[in-house]
Amino acid sequence: MRSRHLVPIGLALCAVGSAAAQDVPDDLVSIPPVRGDYIPAKTPWGDPDFRGTWPIQHLADAGIPFERPAEAGDHAWQTEAEFSERVEAAEGSDVGVGWEGEVQDGTRGLAAWVRTSPDGRRTSMIVDPVNGRLPSLTSAAEELFKAGKSSWVNPQVIDGLRDLDTFDRCITRGLPSIMVPVMRNNAVRVFQAPGLVVLKMETLETRMIPTGSGNHPPAAVRSWMGDSRGHWEGNTLVIETTNIVDGDGTGREPVRLAASPAYEAGPYPVSPEARLVERLTMTGPDEIAYEATYTDPDVFTAPWSVRLTWPRDDSYRMFEYACHEGNTQVRNMINSSRAQRRIDAVGGGDQ
Repeated sequence: MRSRHLVPIGLALCAVGSAAAQDVPDDLVSIPPVRGDYIPAKTPWGDPDFRGTWPIQHLADAGIPFERPAEAGDHAWQTEAEFSERVEAAEGSDVGVGWEGEVQDGTRGLAAWVRTSPDGRRTSMIVDPVNGRLPSLTSAAEELFKAGKSSWVNPQVIDGLRDLDTFDRCITRGLPSIMVPVMRNNAVRVFQAPGLVVLKMETLETRMIPTGSGNHPPAAVRSWMGDSRGHWEGNTLVIETTNIVDGDGTGREPVRLAASPAYEAGPYPVSPEARLVERLTMTGPDEIAYEATYTDPDVFTAPWSVRLTWPRDDSYRMFEYACHEGNTQVRNMINSSRAQRRIDAVGGGDQ
């Protein structure tokens, strides 16, 4: 059963051995390119070996926003004063869960991650456009966005399944949303076989990505996760995804697109032209640089890109995300919405 009030209490305890913090440029604007000098181990069949568990909960727990606050302008990095406040907040979180010291039982607390992670001083997960914010919507997409239905948008009438988005209904968070951390359950487990990479997400989805030859299916063949095709460029895994389900075209059933801001704003629409290109590069034995560029010209007026660091923690345990089983939330939301409207009809207000 999905509960939006279930908040993780571990607060992003990452395995010791994380790379040192990335050098911050003097201009606080530039994003240095991903390092490509690390040579990862190979699988028995000769591909770079990315197998392991890569939790990214720390990005959410450390307060690194998906979109950059407007007041930060083009600063991709925090100032020293801003960073000190982030470290202080992380230290307070560590104390709140009884964490003492930098390292405990082979893991680091949130504050240690903030100090040492390449992402610890970032002002947003979005790196392009330069303002760190989603591009504006097209006029047609703006109308679909306003019509989008979700339990996260209030007030609204919830009178049936189509008044709820795909995450409400335990279908999917949508792509590329699933690759960006939200409030909980943000780990990726990577499996590999000859000609295949599997990304098992901690929530609902498992992505099966062939890495051999082959073309995308005809445009009419679509799925919630789209059709992903991978290939290796040296030691970098490049994944191109098209054929993503684009809803029913009316705005009543759009796929959620962005990360945490979308919960308050509502689900973003997806058009048949949506395309995601991802690049995974291992920059050390326990670190993957994840880059993704999303293009949907019918929805956004420009492409946008995110960049995240995945730290390895093979001791991290992923449990079944039993969203459908016992999910009484859908029935409860519909019943409570109908009850509220009956009360309003007789002048009962919010009582």
